[in-house]
Amino acid sequence: MKTRHKRLAWVLGALTLLGAATALVLNAFQDNLVFFHTPSEVADGKVPQGRNFRVGGMVEAGSLQRSADGLSVTFRITDTAKAIPVSYRGPLPDLFREGKGAVAQGTLNGDGRFVATEILAKHDENYMPPEAIDAIDRAHKTATTVAQ
Repeated sequence: MKTRHKRLAWVLGALTLLGAATALVLNAFQDNLVFFHTPSEVADGKVPQGRNFRVGGMVEAGSLQRSADGLSVTFRITDTAKAIPVSYRGPLPDLFREGKGAVAQGTLNGDGRFVATEILAKHDENYMPPEAIDAIDRAHKTATTVAQ
């Protein structure tokens, strides 16, 4: 085999491996891609059927119902134009409240109910974790004590 043919074989082999790796990465990316939709889009049927997606809005006041086991909840999420029912089984985030923002990830079942596998609670820009507040308070007290 001539040197030129060997080099061509190496280049073709490398291109084949690169193409296979690219195909695997793109396939994995598409399987994990999750789009965000509003409750109005869900109610109007503009969402993918049988695929995971996220829906976000405000938790409708008076719609939160907890089951006796304490883990299952149902509520309605709204964008002030339309609302959709959501069911979820699992622990809720501490910031999850009626009238507050939330994002649910899951799928839409046949009867129009969104079955969530994950709930994320939104917070405003003024939110600060309790640990950070304690650290600031301690630093402020230390600075005040040193200044005296």
